Amino acid sequence: MSALSSDSAAALPLDSDRAQRRLERRAVLLLLTMALLIAGAVLYLMWARGAFEQTQALVLTADDSDGVSVGMDMTFSGFPIGRVRRIELAAQGTVRILVDVPVKDAHWLRTSSVFTLEKGLVGAARLRAFTGIADDPPLPAGAERMVLRGDVSAEIPRMVADVRDVLQNAKRMTDEGSSLSQTLEQVRTLAEKLNSTQGGVMGALTGNEADARRLGELLARSSQLVKNLDAVAQRTDGLLKKADQQVLGDNGLVTDARATVQQLNTLLQGVGQSLTKVDGMLKDAQATASNARAASANLGDLRADVEASLARIDALITELNRQWPFAPKAQEVELP
Repeated sequence: MSALSSDSAAALPLDSDRAQRRLERRAVLLLLTMALLIAGAVLYLMWARGAFEQTQALVLTADDSDGVSVGMDMTFSGFPIGRVRRIELAAQGTVRILVDVPVKDAHWLRTSSVFTLEKGLVGAARLRAFTGIADDPPLPAGAERMVLRGDVSAEIPRMVADVRDVLQNAKRMTDEGSSLSQTLEQVRTLAEKLNSTQGGVMGALTGNEADARRLGELLARSSQLVKNLDAVAQRTDGLLKKADQQVLGDNGLVTDARATVQQLNTLLQGVGQSLTKVDGMLKDAQATASNARAASANLGDLRADVEASLARIDALITELNRQWPFAPKAQEVELP
């Protein structure tokens, strides 16, 4: 029994040593696994953050670095195309913002691109890039551009000052004795006059009842005068229509005068033909003296024809003077 107890006592330390070594090996394996996991996570984060990606530098200058932090993204159309790597103070007192732009996204930036730093009332500041002309040359690596700031909170003091000025102006306008108060008092007085039974609108315009009454009488007389002028105009229009019908109508004086002139033209043509015959006869009389007696007889007949034609012309002219209202009242025709 003593031998068995001694053997079991010696075996117990051996089993505890083996268990401890196995535990140590498992702990080492666990630590190595955790280290590998941490290293893999770090490498993945570095890869996700673009640590192994080829980039080109972009330098943005601003008046101050308020709202800018290392690691913030620069976006283009809402997509991040760059990351702030460092912020430094230049010798001129301006702020230099160094941005790393991946080479694969650098083609979005052109020489005409504009960079803005927008800071709203709520949320962090945003660094944004805008490219208006996509055909411009690409932005070279290491280019330096100015950042345009758009800070809404900076406009709040100016807005408060403007609101204060507006309220002060409104207070001055509504104070007792102000121009607006006097104008409203005058409007109220005018409204009372308009609503009153003495004078009404005329009394409000003229200022007293007597002038309003005289103005009403003047308006009544003016209305009656307009009616009389309208009646006179209607009568004048009727007379003009009658005169037009009598002078220019189908049976008017102008039509009769036109017919008379046509008759006179016909008679004058006949007289011209008679005179042509007289001229021929005179030439025949001068050429042939032997036929003088016959020519004299013919001349007498022709003279009678001419006198008859002239008498007809004189009668026609007399008739024309009687019908034509604008011709002289008396005309004389001298017969040869």
